[in-house]
Amino acid sequence: MNKNLEIEFVNLLEENQNILHKICRLYAEDLEAHKDLFQEMVIQLWHSFPTFKGDSKFSTWAYRVALNTAISLYRTKKRRISTVELDHSLQNIHYEEYNDMQEEQLRFLYRAVRQLNDIEKALVYMYLEDKDYQEIAETLGISEVNARVKMNRIKTKLKDMLNQQGGI
Repeated sequence: MNKNLEIEFVNLLEENQNILHKICRLYAEDLEAHKDLFQEMVIQLWHSFPTFKGDSKFSTWAYRVALNTAISLYRTKKRRISTVELDHSLQNIHYEEYNDMQEEQLRFLYRAVRQLNDIEKALVYMYLEDKDYQEIAETLGISEVNARVKMNRIKTKLKDMLNQQGGI
């Protein structure tokens, strides 16, 4: 990969790394798993970047790759992620720690969301990111109507779970 492409990738990743952190927070149980999943997502994005055509925004493309990576890894209950030596240029990415000590309500919400299945988690994540149902449907490969129905069911499910936990 040429140097300009590497620089472009690093810049885009740094601008959009919170997408990865939020997905990691949904799928990872602890900080170590969060870091491992983040690294795996970066590797998958790096390997896939030459095929990114720019037909959609980088963030939309990154959502899809990151979500697919998280779902694939955790669907098989693979707890140990094999590591790969990163190219030297990727080591220059400034990693920002995601603050785990945010509001108590957020902890309750994430605890409830972790209990959802993989597709429900992805749907909630994109909904919380203010993605419209068309984009959610396109990213998950379902119809827009199906996305709306699923989200309404998930809202009810989360509300019941949060009431049982005494949160929100």
